[in-house]
Amino acid sequence: MASQEHLDKMQLRQNYRNLWHTDLMGAVKVDSPYCCLAFWCGPCVSYLLRKRALYNDMSRYVCCAGYMPCSGRCGESRCPELCLATEVFLCFGNSVASTRFMLQDEFNIQTTKCDNCIIGFMFCLQQIACIFSIVAMIVGSEDIQEASQLLSCLADMVYCTVCACMQTQHKIEMDKRDGMFGPQPVMAVPPAQQMSRIDQQIPPSVGYPPQTYGQSYGQPYGYPPQPPQGYPAAGYPPSNHPPPGYPPYGYPK
Repeated sequence: MASQEHLDKMQLRQNYRNLWHTDLMGAVKVDSPYCCLAFWCGPCVSYLLRKRALYNDMSRYVCCAGYMPCSGRCGESRCPELCLATEVFLCFGNSVASTRFMLQDEFNIQTTKCDNCIIGFMFCLQQIACIFSIVAMIVGSEDIQEASQLLSCLADMVYCTVCACMQTQHKIEMDKRDGMFGPQPVMAVPPAQQMSRIDQQIPPSVGYPPQTYGQSYGQPYGYPPQPPQGYPAAGYPPSNHPPPGYPPYGYPK
């Protein structure tokens, strides 16, 4: 039942309308110092960001933000600070993902396709590195062992880099939430518009330029519309109309 609820939440996040203030590729450009801090001190940054995501109210803390089976069963209510410190050091990846899910659910933020590709590449690289390590352990070849070690090192570097960019992305989003980028633009109320009624002789001209030909807003209703001055032209139709000999002989009258 709980797993189905998590799947429903994941499906719901795909329909969110808002986007992150910056994507993963642009996070390092927007706040490079913080990205470096998140790279070298990931657990500490994860602790601070989770506390900030809870508006510094640790009474609301639940292990892994309620997204894992262990949530609510670790004595969080008795010592939330210790439980959060244990989470960010022992379950670092889950702590980053849980903070991300919290922000997405709070602000209806969807992850872009580019960000999904980066995160998916990180997971795939970790799985490939794990498979190579198992194959190297079974075969015992030194070449395969060296290749698996290099691949594992590459997977760890990508993992740390992506997590640092994700945490920087979370920090920028909470800066936006807390008004550090200035006040949010207020949408202006559109002006009141009038609607034409049956009892009105003249329809409203709000938002419509006056017409220059025929019926215009400001002239009384009537059908057909009043012709312009000088219409029809003088001498029309001609006096010799129809011409002599028309219709021709033999044509029925």
